[in-house]
Amino acid sequence: MNISTVNFTTPETSIFTTHSVGLMDILEISVYSINLLFSFPMHCYVIWLMIGTRRGVATDFFNLNLSVCEIGICLNSLVFILSVWFSSLNILDLFLVGFTLTGRPLFQCLISVERYLAVVHPVTFLKFKPLRYRVICCIVAWIINLGSCLVCMHNLASKNIHAHAWFLTVQLTLVISIQLFCLVAVLRALKQSGPGERGRERKEKNPMKRKALYLILITTVTMIILYFPFAVTGFAIIFTADSSPSVWITSLTCFILAGFVQPLIYLHRAGKISCLCSS
Repeated sequence: MNISTVNFTTPETSIFTTHSVGLMDILEISVYSINLLFSFPMHCYVIWLMIGTRRGVATDFFNLNLSVCEIGICLNSLVFILSVWFSSLNILDLFLVGFTLTGRPLFQCLISVERYLAVVHPVTFLKFKPLRYRVICCIVAWIINLGSCLVCMHNLASKNIHAHAWFLTVQLTLVISIQLFCLVAVLRALKQSGPGERGRERKEKNPMKRKALYLILITTVTMIILYFPFAVTGFAIIFTADSSPSVWITSLTCFILAGFVQPLIYLHRAGKISCLCSS
């Protein structure tokens, strides 16, 4: 792709006016190829483990939907790579952008809210713990995700850079705010000692709390790596109107590579990663 002939490029898709492949296209294709080759089999394995465990579907229902959404992101990676040579796939590629911009942040936000309720408001968590409430939340999330796919397809097909930048920035800023609130509240609650934790009992429970703290800290750092560069990129486009591929490539790389953390955490919890489990 000749960058000088591109009117608008996002980290998920490019509007091609020529079939030549430039340096930025090679970088984008490389990043998406890594996501496709490693993320797809990993999330398929995670889904197989969840479905194969009776309690897995109920207790990790949000994680299950997140993995399904990640497979949609892998499909977006495949379509993006193919659209470099087959321009007829551009519309499908534009539609699948919503899985990346909305699906992953939304389901990760639901996971964070669930952890927040479980730690800070355990009574409310037990009240809404049944699977039917999670199914309702996921149905609403998938409807929102579908709407995002349509909005992204409309904005990118019409090359409305400003509207797409606002849509991306407002959405990710809202997600970052909700997740930071939930994660900070969970961290504060986990650091506090329980009413009955004294002496020996407190020492016995500390390792469990430390593991929970490490998990939340990893999630927080991953979330910042995932969304903060995209939010900054959105503000940069709004104020500078610069939507060149070089603006997106850094945030795209962070977004793709940080997406491997969530399935690795689940595989570690399931005892499927021997090098981490033995430590």
